Amino acid sequence: MTPDPITAALQQLADHHEQLTQLTELITGIGDTLREHADALARLAETTPADADPDRYRPSPPPAWWKLAAAERQEPIARLHAWVQQVYQPGYGHLAATLGPCWQAHDLCLYGLDIASGLWSVLYLQPRRTTGILSAQAEYQARILPALADQLRLETSHCGHPRTPAPITGYPRRAS
Repeated sequence: MTPDPITAALQQLADHHEQLTQLTELITGIGDTLREHADALARLAETTPADADPDRYRPSPPPAWWKLAAAERQEPIARLHAWVQQVYQPGYGHLAATLGPCWQAHDLCLYGLDIASGLWSVLYLQPRRTTGILSAQAEYQARILPALADQLRLETSHCGHPRTPAPITGYPRRAS
């Protein structure tokens, strides 16, 4: 017996309708998931109001070294100089000892020290220490600062400036 062509066509249409319904449900589910993810990302991207945690350290904008004339560089260099003398040299031993005394004359050093001091401030001037901050401190100590210090060493060791080392305050020197 040959199937009735109209019945066969109706059966095929019913099968296609079922597949289209499943596909529509799948697309709707994916759309819902995308909306949920977009909402979650939007919540994560929201900035915390400044007064939400008044004790939290907030970094200042970086100096635009490439735009600053010599006179305009004095204040941000003085800030970096204070950090180098008060934190970097006393606290970071052999890493700080490799910084040439001419660092202020090198834009690469100004960028690097600005990053190092900014990260140090973000990591160590917080009112409390979370596991996330502790992990970031370890990353800074073990990877970021040594890499930056090596860049500073390379920049200031082959530049032709006088190599009279600046004294490292607060760091005991060994007798040679």
